Amino acid sequence: MEYLILALLVVMPALTIIAGLKDLTTMTIPNWISVGIIAGFFPAAFAVGLPWTTMLVHVGVAFAALLIGMGMFALRWLGGGDAKLMAATTLWLGLSGSLHFIFWTALVGGVFGLFLMLARRRVQPFMAGAPAWLVRLMEPKGDIPYGVAIAAGALIAYPASPMVVAFLAR
Repeated sequence: MEYLILALLVVMPALTIIAGLKDLTTMTIPNWISVGIIAGFFPAAFAVGLPWTTMLVHVGVAFAALLIGMGMFALRWLGGGDAKLMAATTLWLGLSGSLHFIFWTALVGGVFGLFLMLARRRVQPFMAGAPAWLVRLMEPKGDIPYGVAIAAGALIAYPASPMVVAFLAR
């Protein structure tokens, strides 16, 4: 039974890593990733014995994150896939984990953004023969794949989530 629970608890981190890599290489986060993260939450929550009231809080936090993400998308601060990924990951993180998630996503996003802007100035002469995704990533005024920061923030915050805490308390 423990192996099944562990397999369920790996759904969010595994799909989040895939989302970050997809965003890095294609500048898109496919919908199936966010849908998979959402679909994996309920079996995992039941398996670790999360109370239904706690699950409702998780759903509320995810809905709030989706609304905030939609606002950020409307302001063109991030992409639609980023907004959906944020909402899906906060479903797993709940209120306490989401506070860690916001902090770490902002910190990693800022460092990653600065690194990317500096790298874009320096590497242009060396881009001949580089993979197409890397050339696109290094375009001087290109977008920043914020899914990388969202994935990193989610992975760092995951141990603080009620899901992991409930599993470890078993």
